[in-house]
Amino acid sequence: MNDPDHRQLGNRLDLFHQQDEGPGMIFWHPRGWMLYRLLEDYIRNTMRRAGFREVRTPQLLARSLWERSGHWDKFQAAMYALADREEARAYCLKPMSCPCHVQLFGQRVRSYRELPVRYSEFGACHRDEPSGALEGLKRTRAFTQDDAHVFCAPAQIADEVARFCELLRQVYRELGFASFDVMLATRPALRAGNDAGWDHAEAVLAEAAKAAQLRFDVRAGEGAFYGPKLEFHLEDSRGRRWQCGTIQLDFVLPERLDVSFVDADNQRVRPVMLHHAVLGSLERFIAVLLEHHEGWLPMWLAPEQIVVATVSDAAGDYARQLMRQLEDANLRAVLDDRPERLERKLVDALDQCVPAFVAVGQRDARDGTLSLRLRDGSRQVCALDEGIARLVELARAPR
Repeated sequence: MNDPDHRQLGNRLDLFHQQDEGPGMIFWHPRGWMLYRLLEDYIRNTMRRAGFREVRTPQLLARSLWERSGHWDKFQAAMYALADREEARAYCLKPMSCPCHVQLFGQRVRSYRELPVRYSEFGACHRDEPSGALEGLKRTRAFTQDDAHVFCAPAQIADEVARFCELLRQVYRELGFASFDVMLATRPALRAGNDAGWDHAEAVLAEAAKAAQLRFDVRAGEGAFYGPKLEFHLEDSRGRRWQCGTIQLDFVLPERLDVSFVDADNQRVRPVMLHHAVLGSLERFIAVLLEHHEGWLPMWLAPEQIVVATVSDAAGDYARQLMRQLEDANLRAVLDDRPERLERKLVDALDQCVPAFVAVGQRDARDGTLSLRLRDGSRQVCALDEGIARLVELARAPR
């Protein structure tokens, strides 16, 4: 297939669909949800190893919180708002998780010895995007962000930016993206804070980026309303660029939402807040991932890793025994015992972008062997235990 669109791939691979009753929303099918959860778990484990603690915050919050943070002034046209009939109070579905994480930090008095405090969340967000802007998984009204925030002292900024950049390099490499560009997005026209504060924030973030050995161009006016940001633009297999990761430096929200920590002199001090995302929207990233790999995801991410296909009904018992052993080895296998020719089963497996194909015939049942064919056309007949060990190695997730 030439230049496949992720929506076509989603339909052909039975991953997801959309319909008029849920504009901008996604109906995830079993295979698609498996992919989603595999990607989510990969990021979850990566963030945990990087020192982040996962949290969960509400989707519905009083509009007053968004007014205090400044998000209402900036994003109200894209926010879903509703009223509580009993309290006569306005609420909003969250478009991002930033103010929620500030609330977690501010729940008790913090010591400088605790810093940096790192939170991560798969934040379920809603934004009222114009109908004409909706585009499959790439632009939706309901999506999940891999939100993360660090609360630290000013002296810790450079180290935290460097940690994030190294994490991001590793993740993109393991997901199959060889290169990315970096942009420093500076103060927008509609912003919080004063020019002196923005001068300082932009200079600090630029120096931290240089210390992390990043080369970057400047995107004037494209920063967040509360601070400058570094944007990471991936290059896909077709040479297109996608802005996915971001790290934003924020002196504003800790002030607006009144959080602090106690320093070594027993004084209350505002923390610095760093906003992180490695993938951004998981939905959008899956779209980019599908198109980049043209549906042929790395084996560790493939919703179905192996098709076990019978040559004849006589091999059915051995095929089912093999299925149990593959499942015991935590491999995702499906059994194709349809009364079809083996060539048809192979074509269907390739059409579904399943990385490994195991043909099971009477000879395999008699000899206790496994006949393996991989996507690149390579073939191998080996003892059952040896074949399963090979598949386990091929399917091994990064780290």
